[in-house]
Amino acid sequence: MPRELPKTYDPKQVEDKIYQFWQDNGFFKTRRDPDKKPFTIVMPPPNVTGQLHMGHAMDAALQDILIRFKRMQGYAALWVPGVDHAGIATQIKVEEELRKEGLSRYDLGREKFLEKVWDWKHKYGNRIVEQQKKLGASCDWDRARFTMDEGCSKAVREVFVSLYEKGLIYKGSRIINWCPHCVTALSDAEVEYVDKPGNLWHMRYPLTDGSGYLVVATTRPETMMGDTGVAVNPNDERYAHLVGKTCILPLMNREIPIVADDYVEMDFGTGCVKMTPAHDPNDFEVGLRHNLESIKVIADDGKINENGGRYCGMDRYEARKAVVADLEALGLLEKTEPYSHNVGTCYRCHNDVEPIISAQWFVKMQPLAKEALRVVREGETKFVPERFTKTYTNWMENVRDWCISRQLWWGHQIPAWYCADCGHMTVSRQDASCCENCGSKNIERDPDVLDTWFSSALWPFEILGWPEKTEDLDYFYPTDVLVTGYDIIFFWVARMIFSACEHTKMPPFHTVLIHGLVRDDKGRKMSKSLGNGIDPLEMIDRYGSDALRMNMITGNSPGNDMRFYVEHCEAMRNFVNKLWNASRYVMMNLELDENRLPEREKLEISDRWILSKLNRTVREATENMEKFELGVAVQKIYDFIWDDYCDWYIELTKARLYGEDAEAKQTAQQVLLYVLDQILRLVHPFMPFVTEEIWQAIPHEGEALIVADWPRWDESLDYPTEEQHMESVMTAIRTVRNRRAEMNVPPSKKADLYVVTDKREVFTEGAPFITRLAYADRVFVSAEEPDGHEDMAQCVTPDAKLYLPLAQLVDIEKELARIAKERENAEKEIARAEAQLSNEKFVSRAPANVIQAQREKLEQSRKLLAQLLDSEARLRKLEK
Repeated sequence: MPRELPKTYDPKQVEDKIYQFWQDNGFFKTRRDPDKKPFTIVMPPPNVTGQLHMGHAMDAALQDILIRFKRMQGYAALWVPGVDHAGIATQIKVEEELRKEGLSRYDLGREKFLEKVWDWKHKYGNRIVEQQKKLGASCDWDRARFTMDEGCSKAVREVFVSLYEKGLIYKGSRIINWCPHCVTALSDAEVEYVDKPGNLWHMRYPLTDGSGYLVVATTRPETMMGDTGVAVNPNDERYAHLVGKTCILPLMNREIPIVADDYVEMDFGTGCVKMTPAHDPNDFEVGLRHNLESIKVIADDGKINENGGRYCGMDRYEARKAVVADLEALGLLEKTEPYSHNVGTCYRCHNDVEPIISAQWFVKMQPLAKEALRVVREGETKFVPERFTKTYTNWMENVRDWCISRQLWWGHQIPAWYCADCGHMTVSRQDASCCENCGSKNIERDPDVLDTWFSSALWPFEILGWPEKTEDLDYFYPTDVLVTGYDIIFFWVARMIFSACEHTKMPPFHTVLIHGLVRDDKGRKMSKSLGNGIDPLEMIDRYGSDALRMNMITGNSPGNDMRFYVEHCEAMRNFVNKLWNASRYVMMNLELDENRLPEREKLEISDRWILSKLNRTVREATENMEKFELGVAVQKIYDFIWDDYCDWYIELTKARLYGEDAEAKQTAQQVLLYVLDQILRLVHPFMPFVTEEIWQAIPHEGEALIVADWPRWDESLDYPTEEQHMESVMTAIRTVRNRRAEMNVPPSKKADLYVVTDKREVFTEGAPFITRLAYADRVFVSAEEPDGHEDMAQCVTPDAKLYLPLAQLVDIEKELARIAKERENAEKEIARAEAQLSNEKFVSRAPANVIQAQREKLEQSRKLLAQLLDSEARLRKLEK
């Protein structure tokens, strides 16, 4: 027998208990099973510094829904969790803590500082894991990984050395993106471009022969101390006679050459461009072509260095002002004009990025990009929605070499050692103890670490045991779905694809499911500066995890941003309560020990209708889930539960549940229970906690809902004819109820109902439902109009005309009084509107939309008056 559920559902009492039940029974654990097909998702590892925000919650909810769905379908469904060491973010956090103690990382030294970071990781690194559990994440926590654990470190070392041996990793001096605030290099993907107002300064560079000067235009006067040339376009006739000559660099009095290069746009500024190869990527390329010297004038901390003459030690922007002032004093500043341009900023601290020449480690991207493009173009990896394929291919086709070294201490230290005796560099899979060239032990390791994304790029295969050929790797890889936001396609998705193609010779996943950002209710990005962030844990505390999950998935479509409305959490909590109350009602009326459907011939039309509707919902929702249309699937399930099961079917069964026919009562109970069980299975991936709690209380087979079978479409439960017939009856009930509501007739006031239709069998079978639910005294089904139908209230459906005798429904005297009052109001409104519209002053002065609104109001009032007069005439006729 079912156990009774408490009167109200309290998520705080249920969710932790249910989650512990799942964990204690090992339902999240996934093993290799030769009889099952694998389905694998790897969790995008959140930063070890992270706290659960709405983006994480959306990400985790989508993955959990897919994993629960596939687990119920019988797959060996593996969801591997983990966290990322988050190089820059974590180091900054720990350095902030040290600053409170008046210390810096240099005071501690590298080894002691790293001990501090590991301590911090052990203390706070599990915080986001516990928060994910609150959301219901059904990961295999025993497999949780960290991007700096022993296995990941081994994989990173193998990849670095392997690429180095193939000539795909190299060290070289290139222009890189440098963040003076974070004091580290950044890859191109870590730079965000912001349109900022600035100036274009036109400066005079005197010609060495004294014959005049060139005017160069720049947005960066603070770098001019590093100028080593001036470039003009070879087709620019204005300057053809100067190519090959030299000019004097103002303020530094250095002679620099004038060169011709196609890079220069003749119509930008004056057509003369200063060349600073150490501080601009384009100037660097021009410098290589013309053998221009590279002079670095901005140091790693953003201040001018010793090459900057008298400006040495100034901040770069302070130096900008000083340079412009000095040029003006010397009469070498021709003019200044406002100029807005794109400025690169650091994705983490949002300070302006400085392009500088630096010796860094790079990955050669062109050879790796070819296969990564092919697997996507040929559909081995598909993006959902498909439009993001273009985003990916555009980036990959134009990709530049990836700067992978970072000037940090926290991270995977680069496995390269430099010999102080012979200058040789040893790159090794094991820590080197001596120089591989000369045998000297006088070697020092490269102090830099690898970009965090370098290790994250290996995530799908390193967490399954690569570079070892493990059984897990063989069974669970390639993974099936990667769920991620569109904002990290370049950072992460692209890098995982080319890394996997290179090292495992296959793409890392079959599908990339892209979701949008979670925005506030005004459509703004959630941020600390706006103060509009919403804490998912607060939402869980107030409304429960199931309500939050439903809020994020309902109406959500792949790739699109969603607006988060707190009131939708309330609406979804109401849905949770609706399901709870309906389940509680059913269980209070159950006298069954097992869940099985009655014989087909015992099913009434309403039973066949609900089973057929359920069957279609199962088929359509499953199809939507397979196509990753989770928002569409859950809406169909929601509508079926709320409208068909709770609002209709439960009502339709009440006569049998409270009647004397024992067999009819049992049939109603069996169908109610069967459909409830199927509903709980369907909605479980979306609302796991409340569904498990209810399912454990109803008669069932098996240990838990989380591992129960997913519903399947069953041809024997397809009743299209009965479904259509029942819908006709329900439409009639709905229509009559609406008509009675319009006439303010209370449900207690019963009246005869005449159904005129050519589907007499349908409505005769449905008459008991119509009688009870349309508040009818008696129901007459006929093909002919009833006598006196002209004076009856009438409503129409596609299958029938329905007549209600007015005399049985309304108190004629009261209704006439009500109509008289409404008629008086309508006549006053007509008189007012007509007077206003006949007033020439009003018509000539009022805006067109105001006049139009008055005309529409007048027309509505006239229509209302006509209806009132018609109703009055009918009632007067009945009065006689």
